[in-house]
Amino acid sequence: MSPEFAAAAARAEPGMRFLKLHSDKTPELSTRLAIRGIPAMLLFEGGKEIARVSGAMSSADILNWW
Repeated sequence: MSPEFAAAAARAEPGMRFLKLHSDKTPELSTRLAIRGIPAMLLFEGGKEIARVSGAMSSADILNWW
């Protein structure tokens, strides 16, 4: 999913910020965010989670997701 994620990020930034989390290297953050499936995408607005989806998606699907 990494190339699709990168393509979506390139098209959406700077209006939307995309971040990657390596769950093996930051298990405490993965636990805090309740990430159970990989890949997972979480959408935050104003510091609060407003949407979540698991599973691979194309860049077009990522951009149309929310």
